[in-house]
Amino acid sequence: MSATWQPDLLGTGYEQHTLELGTDPDGEGRITAVVVRRVPLEDEQPHGAVLYVHGFADYFFQTELADFFAERGLAFYALDLRKSGRARSEGHTAHYVTDLELYDVELERSLELVADEHPDSPVVVVAHSTGGLITPLWLDRRRRAGRTDPVAGLVLNSPWFDLQGKPRMRHAVTQAVRILARIAPLRVLDLPATSVYGDSLHAERGGTWHYDLMLKPLAGFPVTVGWLNAVRRGQARLHRGLDVGVPSLVLRSDKTHYSRTHSPASDRADTVLDVQQIARWAGCLGGETTVQPIEDARHDVFLSLDVPRRRSYDAVDGWLRRLGLTEPFPDPPA
Repeated sequence: MSATWQPDLLGTGYEQHTLELGTDPDGEGRITAVVVRRVPLEDEQPHGAVLYVHGFADYFFQTELADFFAERGLAFYALDLRKSGRARSEGHTAHYVTDLELYDVELERSLELVADEHPDSPVVVVAHSTGGLITPLWLDRRRRAGRTDPVAGLVLNSPWFDLQGKPRMRHAVTQAVRILARIAPLRVLDLPATSVYGDSLHAERGGTWHYDLMLKPLAGFPVTVGWLNAVRRGQARLHRGLDVGVPSLVLRSDKTHYSRTHSPASDRADTVLDVQQIARWAGCLGGETTVQPIEDARHDVFLSLDVPRRRSYDAVDGWLRRLGLTEPFPDPPA
């Protein structure tokens, strides 16, 4: 396939290509997805590539992560899924889908684009949070269809493997959204709003990172019944056991800290997901799986404070070397 690359909102060194996906099967008009690429420097000769997939209420902006992989010989591409980030248009309910399998369309087309630009090269899929649920389900379906190439590895950054809360509460919520999704899929759940995670990240709130608050709001986007039902169905499928067909690395914080207000503890823990659930279900990916807790990491381990962020990069670096997907390179970003 031939991609038409345009300047990206990240500025110099980044370009984007829009994937036209046609009419939304969930009834919200025309939809697209957007692939972003880091333009290789003149002296870079990639021997492989990365395809990155974001989570809920998120989009790709992590240029440090892209540089990390590029320094290790892996060209970097990121996908903003339908109705997410760069791909969300007027009239779209942010991140709304009724079945996670619908994402297979843009995932396959993105992978085809990467493979076309880097023929016969291994591709590492990297995904965060909800993306860390979407991508294993996709790779399991590819494997069952007899396709694994060119994917050679999977890195999951705090994947959303289960619904937070006690078992009785999870069961009740799951049954309720299953029923409501049939009659009012766009109904917004009345959940307590919190910006603790966003406050820990964004530069305007005392954090380190700069990103577009229209694309990644401090308190996230409203959660719809139909979307949560799709997530719960995907999690149930994961719990029955997958086989993604490639080695996996699962990164997570060593602790969870839930709070309605920001504190120093919020900067050294996952304030979004229950990390013990990640540990429990990581074995469901099938095949060779490495689980690496990162002391004091945030929900997005690559947006952590300096020391845990360095540990996260070290873990990925070592894993890539063990798989033979890179050679020793300079130290990861400090």
